[in-house]
Amino acid sequence: MDDRLLRDILKGVSRSFYLTIRALPSGMRQPVAVAYLLARAADTIADTRALPPQERLLRLLLFRAQMEGPASENSVSRIVSGIREPGNGASPAETVLLGRIGSVFALLEASSESDRARVRSVVVTLTRGMELDLTTFLPEDSEAVVALQTPEELDRYTYLVAGCVGGFWTSVAMAHQPRLLHWDAERMGELGVRFGKALQLVNVLRDIPRDLSNGRCYLPDPELASVGLAPDDLLNPANAARARPALTQWIRVSLEHFEAAEAYLLATPRRCLRLRLAMLWPILLGLATLEKLSRNDAWLDPARPSRVRRRWVYGMIARSLLAAPFDVALRFWIGRLRRKVEKAL
Repeated sequence: MDDRLLRDILKGVSRSFYLTIRALPSGMRQPVAVAYLLARAADTIADTRALPPQERLLRLLLFRAQMEGPASENSVSRIVSGIREPGNGASPAETVLLGRIGSVFALLEASSESDRARVRSVVVTLTRGMELDLTTFLPEDSEAVVALQTPEELDRYTYLVAGCVGGFWTSVAMAHQPRLLHWDAERMGELGVRFGKALQLVNVLRDIPRDLSNGRCYLPDPELASVGLAPDDLLNPANAARARPALTQWIRVSLEHFEAAEAYLLATPRRCLRLRLAMLWPILLGLATLEKLSRNDAWLDPARPSRVRRRWVYGMIARSLLAAPFDVALRFWIGRLRRKVEKAL
């Protein structure tokens, strides 16, 4: 069942995370994959256009109740009804996931008690971030853009939807990798949280044009007001230069979090090669994306996305197989990417 989920479902809903999961040591692979698939199912419920926002919120809360356990297959099936049918807004891969969600819950229930508790805790926290989206912003068809109100709100959001995964990852790694028993769980958990925040900030900043089209602005309102802009003004790509100080500020915050991510990576023993690769790839991809974004003068234009080419990703993966065991090589590679971002700013 584990192999089928990885092959048939996970690869469909996220090719990049599929690679990360496949790189993980076998003991970590199942709890991380199950947590990801459950979180992706919850996110599909929260984002579906087949239901009005209030109904989405209700079903998300019901899904969270199932996560807190014990799950009922009939209840879960009712929660995703009307969403998993083709043509109701979910992608084909998401439709497959929702159709097999009972099997994913079965894998959760078959896990060890400790892994089950970890997965439940992190997915419950992730659903709180999805709840924040549904309760903070207006419906997608409202034709109005709502922004977060404070920097603290954005920081909390990045924790709820990604930072919490860093603590989960640390706990799972220490439980399944004897070579990590020397880790300071508290310190590594804190670094892991910042690792997750770094990756989520990249997603938030890269996806600003798409989110604006859905009425969501994650750049805090006061920072836009300081340059004389309202959230609605970001719908006009011509305002990219005026709004850049708000973007630059959060790119710098992300870079600070990536320093913690690098420390997390280098604290992983060199002999844990698969685990290092699973952490190295998102760091390199995140920094490369930040460089693209930093150099993109049209970053508010949906037609000019800041994305890394697939060819670069394949080359990065090939080179990483040689570099991953060597701290000096990793520091040089990561440092060079960081300096490119700083220079572009």
